[in-house]
Amino acid sequence: MEVGKSLPAQPGLRKEAPPPEPAAAETAHWEGLEQTDEFRQLIRARLRFVLPATVFFLVYYFLLPIGNGLAPDLMKTKVVGQVNIAYLFALSQFVMAWLLAYLYIRRANTVFDPLAAKLRARAAAGKDGGAR
Repeated sequence: MEVGKSLPAQPGLRKEAPPPEPAAAETAHWEGLEQTDEFRQLIRARLRFVLPATVFFLVYYFLLPIGNGLAPDLMKTKVVGQVNIAYLFALSQFVMAWLLAYLYIRRANTVFDPLAAKLRARAAAGKDGGAR
């Protein structure tokens, strides 16, 4: 292929027309929703969960390499057979990740999803429908 030449047309490939735009009455109005109390409440609720959970997980995750570096004798302590504290701590990180995921899903179902549903309903109501 030479520089500056277009690709040859491939038979059987055609450009499809874009889907028709919905009627104005069917369009949700998302503009300005970020200024509503519901949107701010949703963002605050998510941040109140996500930020502390993230900080906790990162601290918990980095405790293993820090512990191995600063207290190797403690981490080598055998608990059951050849299984030592470092192995148990590493395995506990899987449990912690699943626990945080479970807690997030539970919070999403009880707090985040109802707030998001209010926002979707407000957007579907139209530009001025549902404005306070």
